Amino acid sequence: MGKILRNIQDSLLKEMNRNEILILIGPRQIGKTTQLLELESYLKVKGMNTIFFNLDFESDKKYFESQAILLSKIELELGKNKGYVIIDEVQRKENVGLFLKGIYDKQLPYKWIVSGSGSLELKEKIQESLSGRKRMYELNPVNFLEFFHYKTEYKYKNKEKQFFEIDVETRDLLFKEYLCFGGFPRIILDETIQEKRRSMEEIYTSYMDRDIRDLGISKTREFSEMFQILASQSGKILNYNELSNSLNLSLQTTKQYLWYAEKTFQIDFSYPYFQNKRKELTKSPIVYFRDIGFLNFSSGNFHIDLKTSDLGFIFQNFIFQYLRDKYRYENVSLHYWRTKDGAEVDI
Repeated sequence: MGKILRNIQDSLLKEMNRNEILILIGPRQIGKTTQLLELESYLKVKGMNTIFFNLDFESDKKYFESQAILLSKIELELGKNKGYVIIDEVQRKENVGLFLKGIYDKQLPYKWIVSGSGSLELKEKIQESLSGRKRMYELNPVNFLEFFHYKTEYKYKNKEKQFFEIDVETRDLLFKEYLCFGGFPRIILDETIQEKRRSMEEIYTSYMDRDIRDLGISKTREFSEMFQILASQSGKILNYNELSNSLNLSLQTTKQYLWYAEKTFQIDFSYPYFQNKRKELTKSPIVYFRDIGFLNFSSGNFHIDLKTSDLGFIFQNFIFQYLRDKYRYENVSLHYWRTKDGAEVDI
């Protein structure tokens, strides 16, 4: 059926003529490497010079021992003319923000394009190091329209509404599949439920074994249990004390683990709406999962026959992520609203 086309690609292509470092972030196995390879292919077709590094490979990582070694390699391959330097898994380089800042400030004729997975340094510390020098994009799970177009082989571009109105049965089947298995590209490409389950188990295990280990979290069992509890309560207002007691962790550690989960692109928080911003942040949020498949796997419901009782909160999670994706670059924040009498608006 070909490849899954991502809407973000058009935005990334528009960045090719800008001077800032282009940074693509997102969870592991969400398709960042694929996006970089497609950018490189596009640039090569346009006759541009490119060089591609992947810091998961020792053969590439050796060039990053110093700025001088890296620049010597780049100049050897690209010369001193305009070129594009693409670096995948850049979080493998320690203090990567300062490393890139020093190179960028030399004002060389190279456009820098980098990507990285769930690294707090990449997302947090790089903000300060590369202030005014970067353009950052976040790649999220495949959304439903991207999923729909892939499944229908891109026959109905700009005709989605007509299709949904005419072929209701196919629409509902595709939507059910998406609500069950989510938007990790690898899961979508798998043909059988057994393959999807095996792939999601590997994604989940990789996150727990690699990303969480890299953060220095020793209680990985409790961290994994936290996801199971959050999945069972997705779409409900979070009770910090109850979660802390269930995990047998201090309240401070529990909140730290939640912060880690958010910063590694697995969950999002929706806080109650108050005109007083400080009051808003002190209240309990609703937790949403970034990917519905990850949510279902965490709750033990990673199959095609979801219970009707689960669908309400799963659909709520879907709507939250749809709105978050739609308004990401428009300075819009999503909240829930609840009165003292118990009346509530979810989003």
